[in-house]
Amino acid sequence: MNRRQFLTSTSALGAAALLPHAHLAFAADQKKYRVGVIGTGWYGKCDLFRLIQVSPVDVVSICDVDKQMLAGAADMIAERQVSKKKPRTYGDFREMLKEKDLDIVIVGSPDHWHALHAIAAMEAEADVYCQKPISVDVAEGKAMVEAAAKLKRVVQIGTQRRSTPHLIEAKKEFLDSGRIGKVGLVEVYCYYHMRAKDNPPDEMPPENLDYELWTGPAPMRPYNKLVHPRRWRSFTEYGNGIVGDMCIHMLDCARWMLNLGWPSTVASTGGILVDKASKANISDTQTATWDFGGVPMVWTHRTWGTPPDPKYPWGLTIYGDKGTLKASVMSYDFIPQGKGDPVHKDVTYELEQFPEDKTEKDLEKHVAPAIRGQMKNFLSCIESRQKPVADITEGYTSTAACVLANISAQLGGRTLKVNADGKTGDTDADKLIKRPYRAPWKHPADV
Repeated sequence: MNRRQFLTSTSALGAAALLPHAHLAFAADQKKYRVGVIGTGWYGKCDLFRLIQVSPVDVVSICDVDKQMLAGAADMIAERQVSKKKPRTYGDFREMLKEKDLDIVIVGSPDHWHALHAIAAMEAEADVYCQKPISVDVAEGKAMVEAAAKLKRVVQIGTQRRSTPHLIEAKKEFLDSGRIGKVGLVEVYCYYHMRAKDNPPDEMPPENLDYELWTGPAPMRPYNKLVHPRRWRSFTEYGNGIVGDMCIHMLDCARWMLNLGWPSTVASTGGILVDKASKANISDTQTATWDFGGVPMVWTHRTWGTPPDPKYPWGLTIYGDKGTLKASVMSYDFIPQGKGDPVHKDVTYELEQFPEDKTEKDLEKHVAPAIRGQMKNFLSCIESRQKPVADITEGYTSTAACVLANISAQLGGRTLKVNADGKTGDTDADKLIKRPYRAPWKHPADV
């Protein structure tokens, strides 16, 4: 028996003597995975607490560069997990992973850290649940795919539209069945006014935040309260803006619904066209078009004005010659062409089965069932060692498609070829698929 097996077995024996939450019905012999979390902010906790709801895991280690956020998460975990124990806390992920005693690591850090955190967790012999997008540049994503294959790790990405109950139903009823007919166009879009509009002054980082480690491989900017917590997506130094945040969800959902692989080309234009006062440097207006083997997919975002359809401010529309499907995180509508009645379905909630969802701070209640489904699939694949529904390879495809759209826009809208090897054949674009890392951090493609 190695150390991991010993720790897992003794943890299971200890947890067996404790009663789980009343609404949970865990089997007595259900495996108790040892879990660690890197990034205990908003979605790190959202993902972890959904995992706790579907499995009697033992959350033994958590890590965050914000001491205040870390302490608060430790208290919440002690309340929520079966054992009622507080996890060990770390300010540096390397110290946490050095123990090599974790079965699962949840990566909930900002995008610019995903690749290094996920690969380090795989090297520590853990399976990984990583938030989307998988990376900030294309080369990082390719390195993550290669690491997962080499180390034989199960890696699930947080593109949980693939586990959203009403979207699973829509895929089966209208796409898999052929009721929509021949698909000729897919539109994906977001019209939320989500880009930061304020312009606060730079200041000293708060004492509870290790800003040097938070920045990590990204360029060092003066600290600004727009950066932490949660609004770091306002800056291209840490992510890919609204394309990397919102487009990837709907592009990935459309790829899954229509069984699409890699696009062959992408072209994108946009920029800061309306709100030029904010400190944010991501685009407020952008369009992108991908060619998926004769099926064009068009993305649009505006962080100003009104959405064309107020019922679908963020979603996707699939046009077939026999019908049209509109879908979002909140609902779907199928409108048949010609005869037949329209079909509407709202999001599934599970508030009675999981009453803590009603009061959990900042939880997107409509997303909770989808995350639980994503976690169940992840756990099943850890047991079977099969690829999960949102496997790292799928996450790489959708992430790279979005990153390359931003590169196209950066190059004035030129059309780029999209290849699974990460290269485009365009000299200028290929210089941008791997961003420079701030010393002493090393890009995983160079290791």
